[in-house]
Amino acid sequence: MTTSASTRTVRIGSRKSQLALVQTYWVQEELQKHFPDITFEVHTMSTQGDKILDVPLAKIGDKGLFTKELELGMLQNETDLAVHSLKDLPTNLPEGLMLGCVTERENPADALVVHEKFKDKQLETLPEGAVIGTSSLRRLAQLRHHLPHLEFKDVRGNLNTRLAKLDAGEYDALILAFAGLHRLEMSDRIHQVIPPEISLHAVGQGALGIECRAEDNYILDLLKSLEHTVTAHRCYAERAFLRELEGGCQVPIGVNTQIEGEQLTLTGLVASLDGKKLVKDVVSGAASDAEKIGLELAKKLREQGAQEILDEILAEIDRS
Repeated sequence: MTTSASTRTVRIGSRKSQLALVQTYWVQEELQKHFPDITFEVHTMSTQGDKILDVPLAKIGDKGLFTKELELGMLQNETDLAVHSLKDLPTNLPEGLMLGCVTERENPADALVVHEKFKDKQLETLPEGAVIGTSSLRRLAQLRHHLPHLEFKDVRGNLNTRLAKLDAGEYDALILAFAGLHRLEMSDRIHQVIPPEISLHAVGQGALGIECRAEDNYILDLLKSLEHTVTAHRCYAERAFLRELEGGCQVPIGVNTQIEGEQLTLTGLVASLDGKKLVKDVVSGAASDAEKIGLELAKKLREQGAQEILDEILAEIDRS
């Protein structure tokens, strides 16, 4: 690779999934707009999470399911940066890599998508025994807590695969990320945006995280053009909260963040898999102290029994 800014090629790592590519091409286009003299190439690869589709995510037991191969590409100098859905990026990164940029967030809420026979229903009015598809323990635990009369079934595959299973009648409804449906121009499938009172979203949901080598100042300078400060503060608070609780993406930990002026408010919860135990609290503070807010909230929930819930969940996953 040459070092001259006018001739340099920057290599962007991406998963091969449709959503990943839409997100990566958006990053490529934005960088190209800011730096027209640099060539930005997309290099695709399959991750472990893309290949194992017949096992629930929680049972695979690997926090880097959708990121490890992309990270290896950077560490082996095959790529210069990688675009992730931030919710997939572990809170502890490999030595030599860092989160270089957080982009402006789409709506981070969960969304209900229904089979046509339930077009007149909302999540709260679905009949007893209706089968809801989700691969997220976070969604599962919260929905079991609030709506114990519904049934839940694991669903894997890309968005089109999941929607095809719903339309074929394998499920009565799905819970999906609003952001993914919106980015794939499938907003018409969103039947209901689920309020945070029922389902707090995943850490980082709706934002893109761009990872790069920690010492690569050239790339870090480029990424500054895409950084969205408000989103970054919100996500750093959420990620500090998750990291302190030592929870991977497949543990029932939900969050919600709001920023008004310079004030950041973080809501967080930890729930048992059956939804019967749930601890939830809120911490506010200066947005510039985002990580401190996340750590403080984790401490508060620990004092309310969050660690015991997490320990029980991990033991249950190990047994299964």
